[in-house]
Amino acid sequence: MLTQDIIKLIQQQAADGFIAAAADGLHPHVRIRSERLLEVCNYIKNEPQLNFNLLRCISAIDRPQQALIELSYDVLSIQFNHALAIKVLIDRACPETDSVSCVWPAADWHEREAFDLMGVIFKNHPDPRRILMPDDWSGYPLRKDYQDLTEYHGLKLKP
Repeated sequence: MLTQDIIKLIQQQAADGFIAAAADGLHPHVRIRSERLLEVCNYIKNEPQLNFNLLRCISAIDRPQQALIELSYDVLSIQFNHALAIKVLIDRACPETDSVSCVWPAADWHEREAFDLMGVIFKNHPDPRRILMPDDWSGYPLRKDYQDLTEYHGLKLKP
């Protein structure tokens, strides 16, 4: 199946949630509304023609000039050997979207990392806690406006 065909199937499934797509290039993707994320992810995994059964990673990109955080879900069908990214934009001031860990269990750790380092809240996540930073760490280190701490619990930190 060609990437254009995959995009058409997704567009038909989520017509009112479909924003844009790019079938060409090194990283074909579909951009959808975040409120349709869980539905689209369920569809692309369970639709027999698509069978996107592997979530490779979730990338979170800070876009402070637009007051947005972009999430990119990089998925693969092992059976059909096709790859795609599902992208959503969420409000940077209230970065929240649905967890897809019920679709791909590997999302559990990827979402925890995006929460820990970017502050993204994943609704209905089974274990929403920090994974890399201490529980009482202040801020989200991968946001572009993050200020490095100079001290943590009395310990001087190198800037």
